[in-house]
Amino acid sequence: MSDDLRLVIFDVDGTLVDSQADILAAMDRAFAATDHPVPGRTDILSIVGLSLPEAFEHLLPDAAGPVRARMVDAYKDAYTELRAAGGVALSSPLYPGVRAMLDRLHGVPTTLLGVATGKSRRGLDKLLEGHDLRSLFVTRQCADDHPSKPHPAMLLEALAETGVPPHRAVMVGDTEFDMAMAASAGIPAIGVSWGYHRPERLSAAHAVIDHIDELPARLETIWESA
Repeated sequence: MSDDLRLVIFDVDGTLVDSQADILAAMDRAFAATDHPVPGRTDILSIVGLSLPEAFEHLLPDAAGPVRARMVDAYKDAYTELRAAGGVALSSPLYPGVRAMLDRLHGVPTTLLGVATGKSRRGLDKLLEGHDLRSLFVTRQCADDHPSKPHPAMLLEALAETGVPPHRAVMVGDTEFDMAMAASAGIPAIGVSWGYHRPERLSAAHAVIDHIDELPARLETIWESA
């Protein structure tokens, strides 16, 4: 491990990109496929960040496992169709200022970037390719390879891949699942207020920012105190 390197790990949906339109539409199709009433927008967005099996378990705790499995498949199919129809830039646009900030952080030789997301590997790859972001991230952790957030496995693997110690890493995300995952991994966390969980749900964060431009100063404050 090296104290010279620093690692910033980003959540994706609700942090880097606004994919809620396709998430809500895919959920509509998933619930219709099994003749269940569709939850409200707030309920659906409250589970963004979880892996799909865990998300449907939260939304339909009384449904049988095979029913939820069909909903997972229906959601994946619908999301793929929606992304193909609209293109990544339209279906999951980057939040304002995100690309410039990623480029800025990537330009610092001692700062490494990573992602930890509840997306599938296929979904993450399509999104990174669509926005030409793949080359920016040296570690990419997703739901196919790990237990769902808030289990710390994604972050622990990111640390192992990069050789960065926990106190030199920071998790940036928009949900309480991101904050809890970071705490379990011993990593400081920064919450963002523009995502899918209200700021008061991010109480475990070391700081909550309202615009991506605030990120560098918050990172330095965390690392200086480490």
